[in-house]
Amino acid sequence: MRSGQKKPVPPAAVRIAGSGIDCSGQWTALHIAAAERQLKLLRPPPGDISIDLSGVERIDSAGAWLLYRAGWRWREAGRTVNFRGQDQDTDQLFELIAKQQIEPGEVPRPSDPGFLENLGRDSMRALNEQLSFLGFIGNITFSAVRILLTPARLRWTQVVEDSEEAGFDALPIVGLLSFLIGIVIAYQGGVVLRQYGAGIFIADLVGLAMLRELSPLVTAIIVAGRTGSAYTAQIGTMKVTEEVDALRTMGITPIELLVLPKLFALVVMLPLLTVFADLMGLLGGMVMSHSLLDVSYQNFVDRLTQSVRLQDYLVGVGKAPVFAVIIASVGCYQGFRVAGSAESVGRQTTVSVVQSIFLVIVVDALFSIVFSRLDI
Repeated sequence: MRSGQKKPVPPAAVRIAGSGIDCSGQWTALHIAAAERQLKLLRPPPGDISIDLSGVERIDSAGAWLLYRAGWRWREAGRTVNFRGQDQDTDQLFELIAKQQIEPGEVPRPSDPGFLENLGRDSMRALNEQLSFLGFIGNITFSAVRILLTPARLRWTQVVEDSEEAGFDALPIVGLLSFLIGIVIAYQGGVVLRQYGAGIFIADLVGLAMLRELSPLVTAIIVAGRTGSAYTAQIGTMKVTEEVDALRTMGITPIELLVLPKLFALVVMLPLLTVFADLMGLLGGMVMSHSLLDVSYQNFVDRLTQSVRLQDYLVGVGKAPVFAVIIASVGCYQGFRVAGSAESVGRQTTVSVVQSIFLVIVVDALFSIVFSRLDI
């Protein structure tokens, strides 16, 4: 053997020797792959099985478990198995494995904590989640007040870019869906009104439904799925790549850099998108009314001005900034909750969209109750 060359490590091996089985080599985790295949194919001679370990140079828990599992399988077949030639350390390994009382092939299952314990854990998890979100809202509020007192701290270039992405780029999808919703409302309502000769009142139905409820709600849902998810994915990716930690290291507050520009941009853009959705929804209702009920455009507009008040229009537009705060806050909060991997980005993005839409609908229902109580 040349000087400097390492002596090759003999892998674990097993063979039948007479009425017994001889083991040799190193029975460690790195060298038992071949021996595991040999033990699966090994057919010992009839009678008692004696496993000789005197040729084993080294053994760890992986090798001991492999031999223990083979011996257990032969015992299950009615054979008597004994080990010989091992040292004291190997005996201790076998004793440790036997004390675990886990049969090979049996996967230990965690104990079921029970319904009440699971309910308590889920309740505490939900409570901690809500408290954490309230703390995040508090941080946003504090930072927003400080920005309003010193507007120069806000990155206005970023606000303009976020406004373009959240507002201008969303015009096609918002306009198309609002137009189609206006057509659907006019068609469904027009079929009934035509039976009573009250086709002109389709303007009341489309106007009130779109301006007060559907335009702000549908626009908020679209923005939550489109823009809110983008906020979560962007901040979440920065969390995974440790860019957020780098900002903190440089003394830059992530909320001022990443959250407030998005929040201000969405608060401005969502009411404008709602106004655009109002126009497209009324246009869709007008087109369907003309084709289905022979209501002229002029008559539709005249009836609309009589039945819809400025107050109805302002109610719908007034909801939009509240929806914008909800969408931006939830989207950014879930982005900061991303941890560890790209899988977490996808999971938190899904949670962001679901929570945003849920909260928007709940708040819209509360608005309806309050406006009804106030007769607005």
